Amino acid sequence: MATYFVGDIQGCFDELQALLAKVAFNPSTDELWVVGDMVARGTQSLETLRYLKGLEGAVKPVLGNHDLHLMALHGKVKRPNPKDHLDSLLSAPDIAQLIDWLRLQPLVREHSDQAILMAHAGIPPHWDAATAIEESRQVQQVLSRDDYVDCLISKMYTNESSHWQPDAQGLARWVYTINALTRMRFLYPDGRLDFDCKLPPAQGEEVGLIPWYKQPSLAMEKHTLVFGHWAALMGKVDQIGLHALDTGCCWGQYLTLWHLESNQKITQNKLKKS
Repeated sequence: MATYFVGDIQGCFDELQALLAKVAFNPSTDELWVVGDMVARGTQSLETLRYLKGLEGAVKPVLGNHDLHLMALHGKVKRPNPKDHLDSLLSAPDIAQLIDWLRLQPLVREHSDQAILMAHAGIPPHWDAATAIEESRQVQQVLSRDDYVDCLISKMYTNESSHWQPDAQGLARWVYTINALTRMRFLYPDGRLDFDCKLPPAQGEEVGLIPWYKQPSLAMEKHTLVFGHWAALMGKVDQIGLHALDTGCCWGQYLTLWHLESNQKITQNKLKKS
């Protein structure tokens, strides 16, 4: 059995298939952990979701901000952005089934045998593993409800929930969890989330921001963290116990796969369309 972690696919289905072919991925024996943002900027989001859903127990995804945004589009909360290339997915006959499959996925996964946590944007440094898993569970529970659009998706587009408040309840707590686990890159010195800066770490630090993973982390004391979301990193972090897997395939760069057992990274360049 082999365990693979793949970075932000973003609808780059051909590149995903080419990458999995390189390692002879076998869903009968192997696992594919997907770091979120399965859909959006690439042109094959429909093919990507259908393939991942069809892997059944062999796939272990977490939700990214673009996956949640797809739910908002399907729920008529937001209007499509032409940059997202989601028209064919939104009009597909099986869109409801694909959305229902997405709604069952968590924001955080913990490996059952290895001390590994995976979240799309990372784990807030003030959360330990147990907190991250529990807060993810609460959001997943809401997403599984029939009224998930009205009670959460339609209300998640706010930057007000930028600071962790352990006593917060309900919507404020869920939205902070979504913001932290799917949108986080930089933090302010007081620990608040910054929602705007997408620059490489050094440039953000020049304006007083701190990459989330450079603050003392409770989760990293005992766990390796796997995340995506931050294409400007291009997979390069200078700390042990971190694997950054978003390498900008949808922006013309490449898709990255981490093979757990050998600790090797395998990549696939963006394919040129004929």
